[in-house]
Formats: sequence, C-alpha cells, structure tokens
Amino acid sequence: MPDGGSAAGYLGVARSLTGRAWRERPAEPSVVRRHQLALGLSEPLARALASRGVGAEGGETYLNPTLKAQFPDPSSFLDMDRAASILIDALLADRPMTVFADYDVDGASSAAQLVRWFRVMGKELPIYVPDRMTEGYGPSPAAFRKIRESGVDLVVTVDCGAAAYEALACAKEIGLEVVVIDHHLMREQIPDVAALVNPNRPGCESGQGVLAAAGVAFVLLAALNREARGRGLFEGRPEPDLRQWLDLAALGAICDVTQLVGFNRALTAQGLKVMSAWRNPGLKALLDVAKGSGPASVFHAGFILGPRINAGGRIGRSDLGARLLSTDDPEEAAALAAELDGLNASRKEVEKEIFDEAVRIVERESNQADAPMALVAADGWHPGVIGIVASRLRERYRKPTLVIGIDRAANVGKGSGRSQPGVNLGRAVQAAFDEGLLLAGGGHAMAAGLSVRPELIPDLRAFLNDRVAAEAEVAAAEDALDIDALVTAGGADRGLWKAFQAMAPFGPGNPEPMFAAANVRVERPMALRGGHVRVTLTDGSGGRLKAVAWRAEETDLGRTLLSGAGAIHVAGRLKPDDWQGRESVELEIEDVADPRRVG
Repeated sequence: MPDGGSAAGYLGVARSLTGRAWRERPAEPSVVRRHQLALGLSEPLARALASRGVGAEGGETYLNPTLKAQFPDPSSFLDMDRAASILIDALLADRPMTVFADYDVDGASSAAQLVRWFRVMGKELPIYVPDRMTEGYGPSPAAFRKIRESGVDLVVTVDCGAAAYEALACAKEIGLEVVVIDHHLMREQIPDVAALVNPNRPGCESGQGVLAAAGVAFVLLAALNREARGRGLFEGRPEPDLRQWLDLAALGAICDVTQLVGFNRALTAQGLKVMSAWRNPGLKALLDVAKGSGPASVFHAGFILGPRINAGGRIGRSDLGARLLSTDDPEEAAALAAELDGLNASRKEVEKEIFDEAVRIVERESNQADAPMALVAADGWHPGVIGIVASRLRERYRKPTLVIGIDRAANVGKGSGRSQPGVNLGRAVQAAFDEGLLLAGGGHAMAAGLSVRPELIPDLRAFLNDRVAAEAEVAAAEDALDIDALVTAGGADRGLWKAFQAMAPFGPGNPEPMFAAANVRVERPMALRGGHVRVTLTDGSGGRLKAVAWRAEETDLGRTLLSGAGAIHVAGRLKPDDWQGRESVELEIEDVADPRRVG
C-alpha cells in the first residue's frame, strides 16, 4: 500500500475536491500480523481491524460481540438500583405512572421498552410526548402539572429530564415523583429527583457514557428483572425475555448516532439480529410501507425506519413514533406507519426549502467563510427540520454548524447544531447558557439544541465562534479522509464487500471501510433526480464499477464526475447492489481527487 504518513498523503492526495487530504489508516504491523494468524483474516481486513484500535487479543470479541461478555453490572450506574426499586414498588402498589419521552427515535424506542416490560408484568403505561412546536424539548412545569392533574403520581422520563431543573422542581412541589433515565451531558448540580440514571452524570463510574437513552433503558430492564426476581415476582411465571426488545435498543443507538464500541457495539449487533426477524409490528409495518426488505442493517435503522419515526415529532403528532413501537396491533401499526410515511415525505420538502435558503445565507455572508463554525438564522424555519439541515450543512462545509429558526410572535429562536469530530458543541452551548446568552441549551459533543432571544443571536455567534475556535482549528487540520484499502474497478466486487462485513455494524467509533481507486476513468455520467450523480468507473484491470455520488450535482465533485474528463482518484464505500437479483456492488463516492494536482 502507498505510504499514508507522507506529507503528500495517500496516493499523493494532499487536497481533494472536498478540501481534505487522504491518508491510510495507521495500524501497528505486529497487531495486523496477529489478526492474520489468529483469525485467518486477509491483510487488508486485518489492517482495518487493527486501525480501529482492536488489539492483538481483542479480535475475536470484536468480530463476534456478545452481550454475555460485555453486559455491564446495572449497579455500576448511579441510582440504577434505586430506580428499579421505585418502579417495582410502583408495580406492586399499582401506582398510576406515565412514561415521559423525547419525540425522537431514541425517546420512542426507550419508552417502548418500558411499556413492553410493564405490559408483560400486567400493567399498561401511558406515554406522554411533548409537542415540539407548542411545548418544546423535554419536561416543562406545564406538562408535569397536566400529568399530575390526570391522577398520575410517578413519572419516568426517558431521553430527557437530566437538565430540566425548573420542571423537576415544579414536580416536587406538586407531589409528582420523577425517575429520570437519560444520557445527555449534565451540569455538576444534580436535580432533586427520586432517581436519576445517566451514564454521563457526574460521578457515575459505569463507563457507559456512549450509550443512547435506549441502551440505558435496556440496562434498566435488566435491573428491573433482577429486582423483581429478588422479590419472588417470577415464582410461578416466566421472567420477561429481554432479548426480544434488543431491536429497540439497537434502533436508538443507531439513530442517535452513538459510538459503536464496547457494550454499545454488542447491543447494536445483537439488536440488528433480533430486528431482522421483524417481529415488532410497528417496525414491520414501517418496513412494508417504505417497501424495504431483507435482514436488518444500520442502513435500515438509520435511513429507512429512523427518518419516518422522527417525522411525527418533526412536523406531525409527537407521540406517533412511540405509539408505533409500543403497539402489538398490526392494524394500528399499519395505520401509524402510513401516517408517518406521509409525514416523512412532507418533511423532505420542508427540509429542502430551508437547506437551500441556509446555503444562500452562508455563501452570501462574508463573515461565515472563515469562521470556526457556521451559524445561520431566519424567520419561520420549522424547528422540526433544522437539525437535519444543520447536519447537511456540516457535511457541506465540514465545520460545526448551528441552524436557528426564529418565531417572531413568541420572540424566540429555536436552534439545533451538529459538530465535527473533535469539537464539543454541547459543552460550548452549555457555556453560552451559563453566560446568560440562552433561554435553554444543552446536548452532547456532536449535537446540541438551544433557545435564544433573537436580539442575542449576534452575541451568541461571536461567543460560540470564540469558544470553539481552538478545537475547530485542530479538527480542521485533522479533517482527513482515512482510507482502508486500495482497490481496482475489477477487484471491488461482492466478495470484497462481504469480507469486510465481518466488522459490521458500522458507525461512529467503527467507521465503514473506505476504499480508494486510482486513475479510474468515468463512463456514462448521469445526473439523477434529487441532485445525485451516477457513473461507471473503469481502469486498466478491465473491470467496471458502478458508482454514485449523493447530492453532488451542484458541487465541484459532482461537476468533475459529470464532465467525464481524464483519469481521477476516487474514494468511497462499497454497498450491495441487489437490483433484479444481480448480487453485485456499487461504490458510494465520498471524495474525488485529480491526479494531475496532487502531491
């Protein structure tokens, strides 16, 4: 393989059409050899494994992640035993309870797990999901008062609540007991609640901070089983089989874009196996309405199921996703899935309009070009889609991005941000809140949300740019495309793709393999509806490789492909192409470089 450590970069690419250098993922040769000998892997696959930090003795566990080997002790989470005891007490006393969930996939899948466990135990739990437009994110005093007035005296919040100080104080005043199950970053001050389970809570030594709320909820189910077993609740009746709900835990982990390492990786890998049986009526109905098929994958969860579940919270009724994942009625599931599918189509239209306007703003405002982060704001942008727009802008400009939709009638701007690896956006937003620039704000390293007075947006922009400048500078310098292997058009085949699938599931912490093809020529370039570009790549190997660049038509990368001029270097990910049963592959192009301009 070419030297990835040279100044010129991999294949000599010091600067590609997306502005990145290419480099070979570094791997310790002795570890590569160990993986080859111990596991019988090819050199490229062994190198890819070693480059992801998998040590000489950890290959087997990595390739075959099991819950038995990696399941944490629930008691290692602060307040987990207390939360389980409170909930079992409530079950035995038949206390009126409600699950309070966030309106995204992680919240819905967390809520559905609790609902399903209690259903097996003979108790049906209602779900309360705040409306994004009228109630905002997370618990509020008004929502808690509404729940208390309905006769409920115990609430379990999932994927929210850890930073809801005002709402939790109100709950205490009105006699509403609250158990918080969350994963978001927290301040040092712990809210006064009955129990707060959060691996990112200060002082929690579980070591499971990468979990989504759905993963924390799954560990809670294990704690509930243990507590119930200790009290003799399973004498004469079977324990709830937690494995049947692994699909929900995996769905939350994938859609919340968590690090797929350690226990979280095992949870996701095993959850996708359970999901592949499509026994959850809601997931099966959603797959059917989306015309999906086959064994479940990260693609199914992240690009077919997740966006549709999220659509209810973004531009429809916020509880649709949680209801879909909780129901056992196939007819109800089909109706909910159809409604979510329609809402998702509408969401795409709204998203495109806002994205196009946001791009115009970024490229019109001179102060955006060289700033450490992009911050755009405008009146009337729908708060339900600004997070997706922020993600797409981050991909386009390769720096942290914050998008704010301003509601002039309410005199408030609602913002959502996405970050680059190495820039802790959640921490920066928390600092802005502490500085008095925000009405509310929080998140984690890669994503954040906030509320701000419109007149303070310029001050917020200046503060955040200053706050993230140092991290952003380092992140920009390290923003390179890491290549796993060099391939030819003929060698990039189904067998190669299948071999690397041994490392799945892929996601943050375990990136999907990136392949480079040198000096390939473009044939039959074609612009597709939606701004995508499809081509066929050829080289001296005699092979032909189908390839596609998503949303690339109006970019330098897309224009280069469409011109079909000369030989180019291409980097991308191999994907299965099963159209009409052909069992082939295509390359999803990530980047392109001109060999005449490298080095």
